Amino acid sequence: MPQLISVIVPVLNEEDNIQRAYDRVCEVFDGLSKDYDFELIFTDNHSSDRTFELIQAISKDDPRVRAVRFARNVGYQRSIMSGYLLTDGDAVIQLDCDLQDPPEMIPEMLKLWKDGNDVVYGVRTSRKEGPIITAIRKVFYRLVNALSEDNLPKDAGDFRLIDRRIVSVLGSLRSKSPYIRGQIAAAGFKQIGFEYDRAAREHGETKFNLGALIKLSVDAIVAHSVIPLRFAAYFGFIVTALSAFAVIAYLIFAITSQSWPPGFATLAILGFFNIGVVSMFLGILGEYFIRVIEQVTIGPISIVERHVNLPDDRMQRHAQILIV
Repeated sequence: MPQLISVIVPVLNEEDNIQRAYDRVCEVFDGLSKDYDFELIFTDNHSSDRTFELIQAISKDDPRVRAVRFARNVGYQRSIMSGYLLTDGDAVIQLDCDLQDPPEMIPEMLKLWKDGNDVVYGVRTSRKEGPIITAIRKVFYRLVNALSEDNLPKDAGDFRLIDRRIVSVLGSLRSKSPYIRGQIAAAGFKQIGFEYDRAAREHGETKFNLGALIKLSVDAIVAHSVIPLRFAAYFGFIVTALSAFAVIAYLIFAITSQSWPPGFATLAILGFFNIGVVSMFLGILGEYFIRVIEQVTIGPISIVERHVNLPDDRMQRHAQILIV
């Protein structure tokens, strides 16, 4: 019996790419029909163009095409997470609608999965974008990996396949600002990368600008590292110690009758001491906030306004997704 593969495609104002993405995914799975069935799930992040209408039109002729439209733009990562939770496949493949990540790599991904790998992720050997943004991305991946307590793959994007077991792990997590790459890497299991060249976007405009990359960086670091907080605490202790030495030095100068400008030493010492104490306590409070955040449950990560070809029991399976 063929295994079911779920393909999730997050979209935002991608009316120029919907049909192209559908055609290329179908073409790939036509060559795999002996071993695999597939479902194609679009998660529409409240597009303002004809994206959802085009998906609906395709879904009327092909019940394998499913979709949800969120009541508002919930952000890229939460859109992805919702997509994973709505799947039923034995494995799930994430694919961007702009087709910069080629669907033609799917057979290789499935082969690596059948070889016993629970996570198969793409590593971009090259990408058609400006040198500045490419350099920023490389710095970002290496910075996050250096700060993270988990081993995050370098130069890996969101083009990946994950086993059903990993989907179950993601379903158990509750985070309002998920960082999917990090959560999958932290899950463990057997993971392997494959190299490919990322194509240029041919139609539409990218939704992932520099601001979005910075926000993703912050989410990644906050979600997977306490090093910045501990650095704040260590910095506080160091500055406090330096202010204590400054007090001793001031007393020595005062005893030996050396003169400083009136008030300078006092202001400098108080300033250093204040910075040190505040930084130290912010770091300590941060450690406690980490523990609190890990224990607190949150509301839904997305609110679904409309859905297509998704059974009611599947829609109601996860409390993180609210249907209205």
